[in-house]
Amino acid sequence: MSKPFNPLQDNHGKGVFEVAKANAHVGMEIAAVAALTPDRVAITFGSEKINFKQLNQLANQIAHRLLRAGITAGDAVALLCSNRIEFVAVRFACHRIGVRLTPVNWHLAPEEAAYIIDNCDAKALFADARVKQAAIIAAQHSQQLIVKVSIGGEIDNFDQWNTLKKEDAENISQPVLGNTMLYTSGTTGKPKGVYREQPDPSKAADMQAILTAVFQFDTESGLDQALTPGPMYHSGPFNLCMTTPLTSGIGIVLMDKWDPEETLKLIEQHKISHAFFVPTMFVRMLKLDQAIKDQYSISSLKFVIHGAAPCAMETKQAMLDWFGPIIWEMFAGTEGPGTIVSPQDWLAKPGTVGKPGPDQIRILDDDGQPVEGSTPGQLFLINPPNSQFNYYKDPTKTESAVKNGYFTAGDIGYLDEDGFLFLTGRSAEVIISGGVNIYPQEIDNILIKHDAVADAACIGVPNDEWGEEVKAVVQLKSGTIASAELTQQLIEFTAKHLAKQKIPRSIDFISELPRSEAGKVQRKKLRDSYWPTQQTII
Repeated sequence: MSKPFNPLQDNHGKGVFEVAKANAHVGMEIAAVAALTPDRVAITFGSEKINFKQLNQLANQIAHRLLRAGITAGDAVALLCSNRIEFVAVRFACHRIGVRLTPVNWHLAPEEAAYIIDNCDAKALFADARVKQAAIIAAQHSQQLIVKVSIGGEIDNFDQWNTLKKEDAENISQPVLGNTMLYTSGTTGKPKGVYREQPDPSKAADMQAILTAVFQFDTESGLDQALTPGPMYHSGPFNLCMTTPLTSGIGIVLMDKWDPEETLKLIEQHKISHAFFVPTMFVRMLKLDQAIKDQYSISSLKFVIHGAAPCAMETKQAMLDWFGPIIWEMFAGTEGPGTIVSPQDWLAKPGTVGKPGPDQIRILDDDGQPVEGSTPGQLFLINPPNSQFNYYKDPTKTESAVKNGYFTAGDIGYLDEDGFLFLTGRSAEVIISGGVNIYPQEIDNILIKHDAVADAACIGVPNDEWGEEVKAVVQLKSGTIASAELTQQLIEFTAKHLAKQKIPRSIDFISELPRSEAGKVQRKKLRDSYWPTQQTII
């Protein structure tokens, strides 16, 4: 039998948490932290707590279960789960045996979740019992599944989570660094996996060291705590609220469902030092009565980061006035890294999302030519050679998004005279509501199936809390009369087929949708009529 991997071997007297960094290249950071500070609390979830030793044992038991079933490096595992301890354990189990993990949005309609589980070629599925219908449908459609484990309750024909306790809890003998494939919505209506080859171990270790330094973690004392307020199937919470703190030896506090006052309560109760928010959360926290805000101490906070969606300047400034100059901003996406801006730079350059590095960003006009000066254009971010992505099983979409080593997510912006990046808008094809990317074609495809609809186009319109909300613009069939009753029917019709965040909040009727000579809906023309003239999105 192979000898268990020792995360502390051959480190030649390095500092305590240098050991964890030294082993990052093999995905055993949690094992290293557990060996050094086994009793340090790793995860707090309501009344539940587990330390790093327990988290490491859980990850090993899951890893051994997968290996015993024949799942090895390069295979895929799907995780359909809410924020809970088991989610984290599965994540780090996959991280150390070289498998590709796909966290799935558990808020999706069952058919949507099942599509992703099948499309990512998962051989194992860990599913939360609160969404058992999606898990059952996925199991019926994904014939390649050889491991099925239920979390938090029973699911027909799934093994229960407690059966994992029978597995070996020792560190595996030959760790291999795994990767993650998150899904982003597609303009054709089907979500697309953002696929990367197995990461270069040394590059992954370097990136982890950079993030640990940027986040200003106090790795030695064990006093820092990171709050995880958003769903971990999203890139920001997955990487910034879970992976980065834990691999640095910092404990995390999980929220099952986000609530503004509960957030303040947890910050005070657990002396939270680090947190990630989306702008919608800022808006809702700012709306709390001043008496509620004053009730809780936020003095423990020393680093807050936000991203995932544009943040209005007045919202950002109000949060800085409240929290102090500790709020950083990250402009990035599922496809790859972008920029980060400190509170000091933002205050000096209000609205900026950071200063790109040399050759990191190209700004092109509609003809693909570089723009001059501070003229806005479409942003193309570098697709780094060591972590290049493609859209899984979709070379056409990859080709449309990636050009000469750079990729675009449709954002529009410019660089000022000092090289700072400002966003002024984005492609009308993307709706960002509460930090969630929504591609309207998927909603169009549902609406057009209704007997009363001749044509449909969905767009994002202003919403004070969410940034944008979905509006459907509908062309009715001849002889059909628009009415409040029909509006409600159409909304209910979409609700049967789509996740909650994709359902139109309002519907306008139009005699004929604007389309180009090629037949493509002119979504920008529709969108512009609902936004203030020369409105800038920042």
